[in-house]
Amino acid sequence: MCSIVFGETAQGLPTYTPRLVSIDFQGSLGSLSSCGSLYNEVPSDPSPVVTWTGSVSRHVSEPRKKNLFLQSLYEEEQETPSTLRNDIKEKNDERQSEMQDKDIVECLENSVQFWTDYSKVHYHPRSLYELNGLWMDVQEFDNYGIGRNVFSEGLRGEEMNEQLRFFMEECDHIQGIQFIVDDSGGFSSVASDFLENIADEYTRTPVLLYAARGPGSYLNNISRKESISRALNDAISFSRLSSFCKLIVPVGLPSLSQMSNFLCIEDSKPYHCSAVYAAALHSMSLPFRMQQLGTSEILDGVSGAVDVNGVIQMLAGQARENMVTILDAAMPAPSLTGEQKKQSLQESLHSLTPEVAEDVEDMQAVEHLTIHGALRSGANRATISEVQDSFYAAYQNSSTGSKFSHLSVAHCPLPIPLPFPSIFGNLVGQHGEFLGSPVCGSKRGSVDVHSIPMAVRLRSSTAILPYIEKRLVNLRRFGIDRGTAGSELLRSWGFGKDELEDMGEGYSKMIMALDPHAPVSSDSE
Repeated sequence: MCSIVFGETAQGLPTYTPRLVSIDFQGSLGSLSSCGSLYNEVPSDPSPVVTWTGSVSRHVSEPRKKNLFLQSLYEEEQETPSTLRNDIKEKNDERQSEMQDKDIVECLENSVQFWTDYSKVHYHPRSLYELNGLWMDVQEFDNYGIGRNVFSEGLRGEEMNEQLRFFMEECDHIQGIQFIVDDSGGFSSVASDFLENIADEYTRTPVLLYAARGPGSYLNNISRKESISRALNDAISFSRLSSFCKLIVPVGLPSLSQMSNFLCIEDSKPYHCSAVYAAALHSMSLPFRMQQLGTSEILDGVSGAVDVNGVIQMLAGQARENMVTILDAAMPAPSLTGEQKKQSLQESLHSLTPEVAEDVEDMQAVEHLTIHGALRSGANRATISEVQDSFYAAYQNSSTGSKFSHLSVAHCPLPIPLPFPSIFGNLVGQHGEFLGSPVCGSKRGSVDVHSIPMAVRLRSSTAILPYIEKRLVNLRRFGIDRGTAGSELLRSWGFGKDELEDMGEGYSKMIMALDPHAPVSSDSE
């Protein structure tokens, strides 16, 4: 499987396994060099070719100062066997390390500006591609039109294709491509052009696409002109991106602060929000990394392995062939039994997909769940069989069932590494268990919480209809109908009337797939 990330905000750290390759295309590298290394960047030698004989002035900006976390990584790299701690000082060093960890957590909470401020991964030199020569910051790169032709200018498209080809050729078997893009601005245009090339070159490789965005993209105090531009960006981006993938999952709520009583999330901090989405996407991809071991899977701590194509066929290959899927998550997931059990795993799932209908009964719904690190009660880890029995019992007792449900289970929890933000409330214990009484402090992070149980779900349901319908309405209202306010803007983006009508037809087909009796129409009809 190959994972590709497009955008300004990193959605998480790649997991390197023999079957997983990760390529990140980012808007701003912060303190990370474009060659993929946080440190040890060797300055390039000046060119021996002299083409200018006049005076030369050189302007060099000050390098970004490393925060405490990056400094600690650097110091660890500089350690040699002669400087490692001995047994006599071990206990004192552990106390100092704990004190330092708390300082690092506090520093990250107050100073993170870029995803590289908390990344501890050494990337492969070909994993990163920086868009140079645009002469604008990421805030100005804010609509589909502004990113149009960026991919095709110069050698960008060829270079990006070449970097992807390198990793594809390194794999002995490709499950599919997991593609993550910030679709709220110009990156959606770059990504759609890249996806079009991928569809042409890797015709048999399925693409699972996450269209992700942060709360910052939902701004209320904007002018009517900006509002129309945002609406058209969303409609065009979704139409274009969905045409080059087999399954698309919109991700990104206007606010995460009300997601759970056990989380304390500040919507103004991408550092907080990206951690939630990263945890959900990491958990969702866990079955892709499970080994296919047949009946012995449970003995090895996993059950229900499935590959990318299997999930796509499961969700989008059923009778109504719906390709737009909802992502739900429970973070942390509740225990199966005991006093801490507030609700079932299914009831605790909260949608991370925006603009979905609540409490929809859809007897034709199809879903794929992944549960890992589930607790039986307290901090006691549940077995695979216990999780399966609890899951199926809950469905048998539920009044709203699904047509088909697939369950993947893993014994391992989600680890909470040091750079993870302090987003857990004072009722979350060291292993993600729900405590009977609050502990001191309002927020807890990686120093206090070491791992958590997770439950995530992809579901194909009519609950996604409001999301699709809104984009069709905006496309017609501002782009297709005669005398619309956005027709000139769309022409400047390079879209003619025929292409917009084709997009409208595509939206109508998506809606009809979910609801054959929906009152959708088009000019061509």
